[in-house]
Amino acid sequence: MARLPFKQQVLKAREDAIVDSVNRLLAEKGFDLMTVDEVAADVGIAKASLYKHFASKEALAAAAMKRMLHRAQAHLDHIVAQGPADALGRLKAVARWTMEVQLAGEMPSLPSQNSTLRQALMTDMDYMSLLIQVSERIGGWITQAQQEGTMSNRLPAEVILYTLFARACDPVLGVLKAGGHAPDQIIEWVLTTCFDGLVTR
Repeated sequence: MARLPFKQQVLKAREDAIVDSVNRLLAEKGFDLMTVDEVAADVGIAKASLYKHFASKEALAAAAMKRMLHRAQAHLDHIVAQGPADALGRLKAVARWTMEVQLAGEMPSLPSQNSTLRQALMTDMDYMSLLIQVSERIGGWITQAQQEGTMSNRLPAEVILYTLFARACDPVLGVLKAGGHAPDQIIEWVLTTCFDGLVTR
């Protein structure tokens, strides 16, 4: 692989530092409370310099989400290579990973009702392509688990997919962590409620 020219290496390193900062601030504060000024100050650059890399606050959030989706793709590959062979086991591994990332303070938190942000993400072709790839891969495991009889056929696959995605931003994780519970125990509890339900079988 060809080495980037020095100037491009510097620009990439700066962009990486910006996205690192955005990811952390989105995880800590969420999109609404994060400011561009705060990101620039955190990275140690002028706001004008930041805008040379990312045109808006929405573009910053999109960059953080694209990085997270790349991480998700890599983890899905890891699950296939070294994780459970069965579809249900793979789905549990995905849910576990998303909760581990959130509990580690590394999951960007975006509002679901911000129309400007939603529009920016929906028109970002790279983001949409990554989201579709991840969704289709997990969706395939859901369909397989339903065909194998290890997951309910009474629920549409789309509902199960969104339920799994919701674990990445589940507020109960933070509440339980603040209550002094260990991350591994929190994950086991939430996995149980997610996959096994709450009623006696």
